[in-house]
Amino acid sequence: MDKIIVKGARENNLKNVNIELPKNKLIVMTGVSGSGKSSLAFDTIFAEGQRRYVESLSAYARQFIGNVDKPDVDSIEGLSPSISIDQKTTNKNPRSTVGTITEIYDFLRLLFARIGVPYCPNHHIPIKSQSIEEMTNKIMEMEEGTKLEILSPVIHGEKGTQKDLFDDLRKEGYSRVRVDGETLSLDEEIKLEKNKKHNIEVVVDRVVVRDSERSRIFESIETSTKLANGKVVFHVIGGDEILMSENYACPHCNFSIPELEPRLFSFNSPYGACLECKGLGTKLKISEDLIMPDKEKSLSQNGLLGYNIDNNTHNTIVRAVCEKYQIDMNMPIKNIPKNKLDILLYGTEEPIEIKFIAKNGNVRYTNDYFEGVIPNLERRYIETTSAWTREWLETFMVEMDCPVCHGTRLQDSVLSVYINKKNIYDMTMMSIRDLRDFLRNLKLTNEQKNISQLLLTEIDNRLTFLVNVGLEYLTLNRKAGTLSGGESQRIRLATQIGSKLSGVLYVLDEPSIGLHQKDNEKLIKSLEEMRDLGNTLIVVEHDEDTMRAADYLVDVGPGAGTEGGTIVAAGTPEEVMHNPNSLTGRYLAGLEKIEVPKKRRKGNGLYLEVVKAEEHNLKKINVKFPLGKFICVTGVSGSGKSSLVNEILYKTVANKLYRSKEVPGKCKEVKGLEHIDKVVMISQDAIGRTPRSNPATYVGVFDDIRDLFASTKEAKMRGYDKGRFSFNVKGGRCEACWGDGVKKIEMHFLPDVYVPCDVCHGRRYNKETLDITFKGKNISEVLNMRVNEAAKFFENVPKIKRKLDVLMDVGLTYITLGQSAPTLSGGEAGRVKLAKELQKKATGKSLFILDEPTTGLHTEDIKKLLAILNRIVDNGDTVIVIEHNLDVIKVADYIIDLGPDGGVNGGTIVATGTPEEVAKIKESYTGQWLKKYLEK
Repeated sequence: MDKIIVKGARENNLKNVNIELPKNKLIVMTGVSGSGKSSLAFDTIFAEGQRRYVESLSAYARQFIGNVDKPDVDSIEGLSPSISIDQKTTNKNPRSTVGTITEIYDFLRLLFARIGVPYCPNHHIPIKSQSIEEMTNKIMEMEEGTKLEILSPVIHGEKGTQKDLFDDLRKEGYSRVRVDGETLSLDEEIKLEKNKKHNIEVVVDRVVVRDSERSRIFESIETSTKLANGKVVFHVIGGDEILMSENYACPHCNFSIPELEPRLFSFNSPYGACLECKGLGTKLKISEDLIMPDKEKSLSQNGLLGYNIDNNTHNTIVRAVCEKYQIDMNMPIKNIPKNKLDILLYGTEEPIEIKFIAKNGNVRYTNDYFEGVIPNLERRYIETTSAWTREWLETFMVEMDCPVCHGTRLQDSVLSVYINKKNIYDMTMMSIRDLRDFLRNLKLTNEQKNISQLLLTEIDNRLTFLVNVGLEYLTLNRKAGTLSGGESQRIRLATQIGSKLSGVLYVLDEPSIGLHQKDNEKLIKSLEEMRDLGNTLIVVEHDEDTMRAADYLVDVGPGAGTEGGTIVAAGTPEEVMHNPNSLTGRYLAGLEKIEVPKKRRKGNGLYLEVVKAEEHNLKKINVKFPLGKFICVTGVSGSGKSSLVNEILYKTVANKLYRSKEVPGKCKEVKGLEHIDKVVMISQDAIGRTPRSNPATYVGVFDDIRDLFASTKEAKMRGYDKGRFSFNVKGGRCEACWGDGVKKIEMHFLPDVYVPCDVCHGRRYNKETLDITFKGKNISEVLNMRVNEAAKFFENVPKIKRKLDVLMDVGLTYITLGQSAPTLSGGEAGRVKLAKELQKKATGKSLFILDEPTTGLHTEDIKKLLAILNRIVDNGDTVIVIEHNLDVIKVADYIIDLGPDGGVNGGTIVATGTPEEVAKIKESYTGQWLKKYLEK
């Protein structure tokens, strides 16, 4: 069958939809937010494909997955095996990186294990392993009659008396050892200093180089390597020492590494991981700034947090330290000399006497070192078994590079293996494009070429796929948890292209998110490549270029929620453009559009200025943000937009206004902070991580609704207060599911599954609470209302109606009041946050920062969002938007374009000014695309 035939789809708001979709084509589904396109693509077509796959598994396998419900659809014919690639971030595990999730790092590990060359970090020479035969041959090449000792190094730089070692050596029949270069007899008692580090070698044999001695030398070396784990030292009497090893070892020093194998290069393996941070690359450390947030306070005013001065023991210790080192406890902390403050923070180098007086008057003296406030807190963090204590201590901690591996995650020995002067960490820190170019130009021996050919081809293919989906600026060392939804999705897309499967149905959710128009063409080519392999692609998308490239375009609508759920138009892009009922078609045809403003705002003449920004790839740039304007920060993916706006500007302002504990990105200073009295960050992070979080609670309207229910006649008669209508506290909620409406089932090796509560059937409340109604609806039914339904239902309750109107203004008419936070997309979560802030009174000195707010928005929805943002700026406030959407960029008052490219090739200012001014700058990719839009 060459078609997917869907009959009677009713999932969510779909209204008995029937549609035929051509197979082996690029199909784009579009429509306004909440129209039902995701319900059709993901909740119906993909869900049914997934269900059929699960049904095909054995009963044994299904017990680990559980039952998958059939979507509400009469039938789907012609369905292929389905793979979903959505916007959810791949992995929050700190051990997951771009390299591990694409498997490129696994291939690199194998490459280094096969053709890597170890170097001695002390003498900077290549080192190699030697067999016992090779060692013997080297010794036999010495001048005949040379006397030497064959030694086994068994202890290197360890403290202790080593009594047990000496006893074991005596039992094994050995008679001599060399301790720190001095030969001693085991017949006598050897006394070593307990606290001094020692090097100990066992004298395995004393031999003279003669042909007749060859067998004896061979056997002695064999014994020595077994004793010392592969190492052997040859001490020429009256001459030098030579170190050889079955492992890789330097002949001049004690440096050696084990046999090169892939696990040695893994930071997730104990063989290669840094011993200090266990391969994480970072350590949580107590921050001086966080334990002393207000340096105007003195020690006696509890200026030192975490080390409670009101605690009798702590007070006694601090007072003793201050008394000995003449630190004034009533002096502001900022005035205490640094050398004295360091003693308090990091401990004493000499013992101090402390006098403890118990409540009963008993006196106790101690004479000991003071460990210091910061080491004390870090020790308590490691030793405590209390989750609450760990959480509390984490409020004083920041994540810093590991002091041993400095963020490389690997042991020094691993980093001493090179391919063309690069170790494995060096390669993971290169951008994907630079790494591909480097590996293509490797200078290898013929033997190395033969060994590595297949590996290098596989790595090159995967790197090329990542370049083709616009991710050339990423590094393999980038943590998976820091990727945006769009980046994460495109990585999985590249992985699927690399798998070269055919006959598969791929369902994608807005793969163009976070992608500059320059890179969008590459993405579309990648999608077409997957189609040409014999696959069907269903892409939920709003991007105009992707819609025009589609073989088949489906417009779902016409509106959102109950006003959507039907197929408005379907066919080629040209056919949809000629359909007068299709809003999408009218935008594609140019009949509807977002107008360019007739004039640009001049602002209030004040500025925020970031001086010498150098976070991540920013190259010490100075950037002015004119206040009282609508500002767009643009540039290709990875050009430094988020580093400048989110990491430096937002965190610096938040620190100044709210004493935020987040550490700002690196810059010299930010000027003009006195002109801002409030900063609001509207990101795409979830508004909550559990089913308890929902839009109604987040924007505060649920409080008002509970007040209303508590004021009804029936509620008053029963003595119910507003707490009765909360699903977070005992009383009115269903106790079987604690008010969640669902029960979480842990699947161990799979994601947790939520199933409806079998007592309240998902309604969250007990029967008595549900008996109370307002205008015929109980509290559970109100939570299940869509925003537009609720706005009409509460039209005569001004306090509630006003908050619901703001949700309507930001285009969230279709979501339900009680919709679980984890089910909201990033764009929806961002607009809920914006709605919350819009309820507050404008000050004229507020700064709003939005990170790609158009995510998930149809052009019609973008038009509504722009109306709100313009309203904010018209009130005198400032809006800064990180954005790729040209409809938003063209209406800005001021553009800051970063680039020119991503990664190391970005981080500079390419253009600034009005859209018209930026469009004239040839070096700006944004300007080139903007020029076409403005001309249209």
